[in-house]
Amino acid sequence: MIFSKKICLFIFCFSVIYFANAQDLTEPIKSPRKAAILSSALPGLGQIYNKKYWKVPIIYVGLITSAYYIKDNHNQYKQYKEAYLIRIDNDPNTIDDFVSEYSSGDLIILKDFYRRNREISILCFFGATK
Repeated sequence: MIFSKKICLFIFCFSVIYFANAQDLTEPIKSPRKAAILSSALPGLGQIYNKKYWKVPIIYVGLITSAYYIKDNHNQYKQYKEAYLIRIDNDPNTIDDFVSEYSSGDLIILKDFYRRNREISILCFFGATK
């Protein structure tokens, strides 16, 4: 019997969630307060304290990915903002990089788009630490 990729992915995710939440009854109960303090000191330490080691790489992948997008979106935002400011300065000697590509309205839309994406990436960064 051949399973589709979606069914296999569902079964995999379900089994990961099931086995991750299964607790050994012989283990002593961990302190949530101590886990929170450790996690606030360094993201992932609370998961290590709770012996859920598989969550630590997920936390750091989220942090690194969102940090990359913060930087990339900020660079794009600055580029389109500077191009728009050059275009509206009424100096014929300054020419922006997007004269033949985008109108002034397009530059405003692109600037706002990348600013919004930068802000969302910042929220994702802080969300990955929790």
